[in-house]
Order: sequence, then structure tokens, then C-alpha cells
Amino acid sequence: MRYELFYWPGIQGRGEFVRLALEDAGASYDDVARRKGGINRMLATMGGRDKHPPFAPPFLKVGKLVIGQVAAILFYLGPRLKLAPRDEAGKLWLHQLQLTVTDFVKEIHDTHHPVGSGLYYEDQKPEARRYTENFLDERVQKYLGYFESVLRKSGGPYLAGRKVTYVDLSVFQLIEGLRYAFPRAMKDGETKISGLVAVRDRVAERSGVKTYLASPRRIAFNEMGIFRRYPELDL
Repeated sequence: MRYELFYWPGIQGRGEFVRLALEDAGASYDDVARRKGGINRMLATMGGRDKHPPFAPPFLKVGKLVIGQVAAILFYLGPRLKLAPRDEAGKLWLHQLQLTVTDFVKEIHDTHHPVGSGLYYEDQKPEARRYTENFLDERVQKYLGYFESVLRKSGGPYLAGRKVTYVDLSVFQLIEGLRYAFPRAMKDGETKISGLVAVRDRVAERSGVKTYLASPRRIAFNEMGIFRRYPELDL
């Protein structure tokens, strides 16, 4: 099966959570919008006459099937890439965890755009500083502490137990992104999430992920994506 992933070129963004799953599994896929004419094709799919158009990228196309939203894409891909259990309870549990990742990602995004996504960061810097102060003081440890407790209760070494899943790949991306955006704050806070850091390290050494991270397919973090480094916000 060959997959087609549609996401904005030039940023990791939300699409990276899907890329990591595909790359870890060694799946055959096209990152469509990074090819010539790909953005036009992506926009045409979103604005086409299909009865079920995706609202926004990322979305995945598999034959005639089009799936939008990161958590829904991973819910579909997980069993097929052997990154999820096949029993219903296990699949739904992972889906719950991934939806919590989605909530976290929204709050991370709002550290630099708390007022509106259509405004430049420079237009909302005072609000961003105030939002980020609360985010770093309370929200980061609330989310990461939750995932740490899930890991502990699972018996490890991964969040769902003995086998790696797409949620572990997402936790890897969260830690990588937070380290990029808030290096000082993460250095202080990682002592409280040693289990998650160990998950991050295990994921980084997986052959598919390791090869991907060293390849040009892995887009570097930059100030256009979800995780942005503004030193004045690393409080």
C-alpha cells in the first residue's frame, strides 16, 4: 500500500506526527506538497467536490479514501503499520492518548499566537509572554506529568506497555519540539519526566526514525511551525 500525505512543505507542524509513523514503519509514501505542483493538488483536494473534504492539512489519501486530522490518521494507520494493538480497547486507549497530544499541541501553538493565528507574533508579544508564563509554570508539567503517569502504570518500557506505538513517536516529537522552543525550561523540567525522556531516547534509536532524522526528509525546526524558539518566551 502506498500512502499520500498532504501537508505544508517547509515546516514539520502537525504533519510530522504522521511522518514519524510512516518513517518508523518504513512505509511507502509520497509527501505530496513537497513535489512540483503538490500544493495545488492539496488545495484542489480541500476545495473539490468530494462529499467529505478535509478541513485542513494534514490529511492522508489511500486510494479513494481521504482521512483528515492527525489523531484520525494515526488511528487508521496504527494497526496497519504495526504501531497499535488490534484489539478495540487498545486502539481506543491509544486514540485517547493521541487526542490528548492534540490538545497539548494546540496549547503549544498558542504560546506564540495566543490572540489569533492570523496575526503576526510581533503583534501579540505581550499576550504571548503572559500566556507562555502560565504555560511553562503549569500546563507543560500537567500534560507531561500525565503521560509520565500513563507510562508508569503501563509497566513500560512504552506508554502502552511492552510494544512501541504511534503515541510513543508523538511523545518523541513533543519532547524534541519543546527542547527546541524552550531549552532552558525543558532542562529544568525534564528531571520530573525521566521515563518519557527514556521513551524519547528509545524512539530516536529505532532504525526507521534514526535514518529519517539523518535524512533531508526531516525538515528542521523553524519559526513557521508549531514549535518556535523565541528566547524572550523561554522564561
